[in-house]
Amino acid sequence: MGSPVSPIIANFFMEFLEQQAIATAPIDCKPRYWRRYVDDVLEIIKAGQVQNLTDHLNIVDKTDSIKFTYEEEKEGKIPFLDTLIVRKPDGSVKLLVYRKPTHTDQYLSFKSEHPLHQKMGVIRTLFDRMYSVVTDEADRANEEKHVRGALKNCGYPKWAVDQVKAKMQQKAKTVAKASEKKDQKNEDKSKGMVVLPYVNGISERVQRIFKKHKVDTAMKPHQTLKKILVHPKDKRDKLKTGNCIYEIGCQNCDLSYVGETSRLFGIRLAEHQAEVKKANENKFTRSERRASEQEQTKSAISDHVARANHVVNWEDSKILGKEHVRKSRES
Repeated sequence: MGSPVSPIIANFFMEFLEQQAIATAPIDCKPRYWRRYVDDVLEIIKAGQVQNLTDHLNIVDKTDSIKFTYEEEKEGKIPFLDTLIVRKPDGSVKLLVYRKPTHTDQYLSFKSEHPLHQKMGVIRTLFDRMYSVVTDEADRANEEKHVRGALKNCGYPKWAVDQVKAKMQQKAKTVAKASEKKDQKNEDKSKGMVVLPYVNGISERVQRIFKKHKVDTAMKPHQTLKKILVHPKDKRDKLKTGNCIYEIGCQNCDLSYVGETSRLFGIRLAEHQAEVKKANENKFTRSERRASEQEQTKSAISDHVARANHVVNWEDSKILGKEHVRKSRES
């Protein structure tokens, strides 16, 4: 089935029209199979419904720019582009090269003033169509016989045809081997790698399990001389850390004090503890405590203790960072 208008115009409208036409086609003539190339369509529908479908397609385009015509299967054969589709007695199909009745088998003459590679290209094109279209070996042999006869009439010597055929067959074998190697490579391709600590008698079993799933494994020793002999340095005592930024929290609330010091943190911590202790020792009566709450002490920590009557969490004090430059610590 096809449209008599030019392929450029048909291709512009066809995609929209075919979607609309198939969606709105009556059930009886709705195609079961639809394949289109530019303005040529191959379709499968119920017997006797070709005309009904054609009439439906021709009313979809309101501009009347595209008109469909059709060609039905004859004697189990129907052409589509360069292919002749043939229905076998068992219901299956085979493909042949299709030539119009007006085809004359006239190709570029071997005696013409053209480069040899162009003439060899004519042979290659005809053989390539034969290999790619024809599905049965017997039909392929008949097609080759027809091609050789047509080329002989155009002056092509037998050696040229044989040379092109041999090169094409060698190329096909090379491509097949490369494809086979690629498939084998993809099949053998690892899905990843895992590193296992080596435990005698266990790691080997685990390795075999991963191998079944195409996962590579590597072993590493579980116990090494480094683990036995080399020990990391002991953690530095926070109280002996200087040029640092520190944090001291409260046991009764979420507030914490952040400060900095160039001296050892232990010295600065002791100063905070002394200030808090002094502030607590001065609170003997309620009136004295209320008075102390109005006073501003030297440290924000002692201020918090005096005003809120909370307890400082000295044990969980920590170093936030080290910085030798004071301005950087203060910022």
